[in-house]
Amino acid sequence: MSVISPSARKFIDSVLELRPQIAVFDCDGTLWDSDSGELFYRWELEHDLLDPRIAQWLRDRYASYKRGEVSEDDMCGEMVTVHQGMAISDLEREVAPYFREMVAPTIFPEMLVLTRALADQGCDLWAVSSTNDWVVREGVKEFLIPADHVLAACVHCEDGKATDRLLRVPSGVGKALAINEVVGAKPDAAFGNSMFDEAMLMLARHPFVVNPNPDLEKAARQNGWTIYYPDRRRG
Repeated sequence: MSVISPSARKFIDSVLELRPQIAVFDCDGTLWDSDSGELFYRWELEHDLLDPRIAQWLRDRYASYKRGEVSEDDMCGEMVTVHQGMAISDLEREVAPYFREMVAPTIFPEMLVLTRALADQGCDLWAVSSTNDWVVREGVKEFLIPADHVLAACVHCEDGKATDRLLRVPSGVGKALAINEVVGAKPDAAFGNSMFDEAMLMLARHPFVVNPNPDLEKAARQNGWTIYYPDRRRG
């Protein structure tokens, strides 16, 4: 594991001193420096994991999304529902090598240290993400976030296979709604990097803005929230 800098240690200690009982984390851009949902989409296309007709539809749809013609919520939901009819076991088997190769190298080491230290304190850790739950569950294992504490984009499953019926897409206000519905308590600490995390951050007693996009950084400064740039993003 990378050496933790004094500034990273100061940030970690500042969180641990609060002794939060419940902490919620966004994933992409917060725990790791990559968009794991987009990368998995590209991985699936490159490895021919989807039916060719569905793959072409998804390419076209994603291009529309990048042009601003499809909403964030719709795109995140559709990137899960395209797996209709696929065996959950096959998807779970596929995300392990994908995450190891494509996302794990971008993990922020200090966030790994932080979540493990929080777990040692007895903190209840949750991951809240609009990326599909198969990828997120795989990704947060190292962070000691339990699989049943993952609130991510997901569909109902029947007979071991994915359906096209969405269960949730935690994005924007949807993140706060998912926390209220499932966690059922106000988080002591929340960590996010984009405006899609703002509602979740506002819900927490102690919001921490990690590796923020410019719009969230502006909002964080206006609200007096703690802002932290991971070592690899510093300078």
